[in-house]
Amino acid sequence: MSLPPNFLDELRLRTPLAPLIGRATKLTRAGRQWRGCCPFHGEKSPSFYVYDDHYHCFGCGAHGDAIAFVMQNQGASFPEAVERLAAEAGLEVPKATPQQARREAKQRDLHGVLDAAAEAFQRRLRLPEGRPALDYLLRRGLTEETIKKFGLGWSGGGRGVLAADLKPLGIEPRQLIEAGLMRENEGDAPPTDLYFNRVMFPIRDRRGRIISFGGRILGDGQPKYVNGPETELFSKRRNLYGVELARDAAFRGAPVLVVEGYMDVIALHQAGFGGAVAPLGTALTEDQLAELWRLAPQPLLCFDGDTAGAKAAARAAELALPLLAPERSLSFVSLPAGEDPDTLVKRGGPPAFRAVLDAAKPLSDVLYGMVARKFPGTTPEARAALRHELEASAARIPDKLLAGEYRRALLDQFFAANRRPAPAFAPRGEWKGRGGKAAPRPGIPGFTPPRDPVDLSQVRQEQARCLLAITLAHPWLLPEVEEAFAALELPDGLPARLQQALLAWHHAGHLPHGHQGDQGAGPLDAAELARHLEEVEAEGLAWLRQSARLLPAAAAPEALPKLVADSWWYFFGRFRGEAALQAERQAALQDLATTGNPAAQTRLIRLNELIAAQRRGEFEDAGGEDAL
Repeated sequence: MSLPPNFLDELRLRTPLAPLIGRATKLTRAGRQWRGCCPFHGEKSPSFYVYDDHYHCFGCGAHGDAIAFVMQNQGASFPEAVERLAAEAGLEVPKATPQQARREAKQRDLHGVLDAAAEAFQRRLRLPEGRPALDYLLRRGLTEETIKKFGLGWSGGGRGVLAADLKPLGIEPRQLIEAGLMRENEGDAPPTDLYFNRVMFPIRDRRGRIISFGGRILGDGQPKYVNGPETELFSKRRNLYGVELARDAAFRGAPVLVVEGYMDVIALHQAGFGGAVAPLGTALTEDQLAELWRLAPQPLLCFDGDTAGAKAAARAAELALPLLAPERSLSFVSLPAGEDPDTLVKRGGPPAFRAVLDAAKPLSDVLYGMVARKFPGTTPEARAALRHELEASAARIPDKLLAGEYRRALLDQFFAANRRPAPAFAPRGEWKGRGGKAAPRPGIPGFTPPRDPVDLSQVRQEQARCLLAITLAHPWLLPEVEEAFAALELPDGLPARLQQALLAWHHAGHLPHGHQGDQGAGPLDAAELARHLEEVEAEGLAWLRQSARLLPAAAAPEALPKLVADSWWYFFGRFRGEAALQAERQAALQDLATTGNPAAQTRLIRLNELIAAQRRGEFEDAGGEDAL
């Protein structure tokens, strides 16, 4: 006895082809597909392609799905292949029982009932009583070709019409109830039609079989739309309207779009966007996301540009996070206020909708905006809560490398949005010691400042170079100084670019192999960081290394940890000035009170020392020739 089709569909859905076939032959990305050398015949140039639901070799003609691959590759029979794949997918193969045979016959019977109902609905649309429904569809801008392509129809205006239409075919009310076309009533009351006075939309599975219907009422009645109930063939959470057509369009390279309703899908298909689908009266589900990713690696979700649309996008982003993988993501399209895909295409044609698609945002951007809205304000508490939530969101992604990339992208946006403006500095004249008397300039061992006067921009360039050079030589400092370092408004150009490259390297998970005092760990990390900068910021690295004699001793690889930390904070204090240091101190104090983070405690101690030194007159705000 054959296995039930719904079981085989579920087995194929739970068996991604690329990982399965990748065990037998190395596959590489080729656009939306995978490509490799055919495992069934010897070849040097790859001609074997793996798609979402089948494979094909253009060399030897091998073709099939997951079950066929196991049969061909492992020499298994059909039942053996099914058993092996089911065991991996966590499914139990249905046993050959009389009950199962009756269930299969019943499902075949239900498909026949639904097909007959669809023909009856389409026939009634062309009768005089269906003229208002046909006029409605034509007023919505649909062509006769589109109406036929989607099998649109008319339910009839009275109760019992469908049962009467199908009675000559031997179809009984009991079968209409099982197919989700009639509703059983309590007691001895006869069943009633689920659809009447409605435009009818057949709902099909990915193989093109009708599994249910949706109906839109004409006029102002409620509910406006009715979807069929759960049946043996139909599940709202697993199916998508238009999926059978989108599957073919996606195979030909069309973008897969998720919109809200039936008419949006139909209007977009008519306008040339054949990858459009819609959920069936529910918010997007995990099963529907899995179906979307079978069609395309990065489908686009289209939402209205209002509050409801933002909430829907947030729900979808939350749902997708634990399901993401390097080959699976989402993009988001925000429609103009007051527009839906149907009205937008009517008003501006396909170019208007194409322009909206071109402005799609990646999931990381939508995720940041969603989390940022939860924590408005610029207080240290709000910033700490926002950063904590961003890191927690990235941690929900199961793939560790992808989670690290998301963490870096989210924190980059966080630091860019929360940068404090740099204070304005002015020359302050002669260096003063205690009591207002002239005093020798304080300095750092091994560092000789330039004697020639320099302008303010050059001073700030050199201060930035010293800070960056110490950080590059001793990246184990980054966990301690990250917050302060990211807040610095370094001069535009090479200093700012190097700052972003250093932070990006740190956010990507490149933590030191040892602790602050671990001799030998720092140089290893510094070498790795230098190699990275050679690739991404070679010009900045060359600028950083020029005039090495002017760099402080702390920038040397062999510098002791205490000198390194003292020097870094010294230059930080010079660059920021007392007013900015006070703000930094308050932020560190709040951070410590909120999180208890040891790094916040260290930062607070350093800032207190710098502020005390300034008040004692040991050095002034950065400015003029004394800035170094």
